[in-house]
Amino acid sequence: MSYTSTFKIVIFGDSQTGKTTLTHRFLTNLFKEDITMTLGVDFHLKALEIDEEMIKLQIWDFAGEERFRFLFPSYIRGANGAIFMYDITNYGSLAHVDDWFEIIEKEINYKLPIVFVGSKTDLVHFKEVSTKKAMNLALTKNADGFIECSSKTGENIHKIFDLLTKLILKNRNNQD
Repeated sequence: MSYTSTFKIVIFGDSQTGKTTLTHRFLTNLFKEDITMTLGVDFHLKALEIDEEMIKLQIWDFAGEERFRFLFPSYIRGANGAIFMYDITNYGSLAHVDDWFEIIEKEINYKLPIVFVGSKTDLVHFKEVSTKKAMNLALTKNADGFIECSSKTGENIHKIFDLLTKLILKNRNNQD
């Protein structure tokens, strides 16, 4: 199979927000409850067809623990797109949003499409972060998209990666 493009996508956010389960669900269409903590970064590949174009996604699942954050600048470099994840049931998962975006602003000197993603919508009865508040925060961070999802049910998982890939393609085409 020949690919017309290969894009590097980095998934970032605080620990326990669902980055690894999102990645696993997207890659396998299965929900795995007993995921082990990511140490540093995990790397995966996935083929995707968007608008009759075969695209290879390099998905970099970055550990959210503070002790790994010093590695983030080197992993975000060269990214074509990014997903910022927070947990809708944990207001504290937004505590370091400024720190994450500050690193991106420092390291990236080009337009990086970012989708702001709220995870765990299957636990809506425990919701601590309102959709409106999260959308407003996404706007202040100049995110290019906003989606809430559930890795458990599969809700909006493919929509996230489709949207980000389309944003990357649009960004690339605008630079040509």
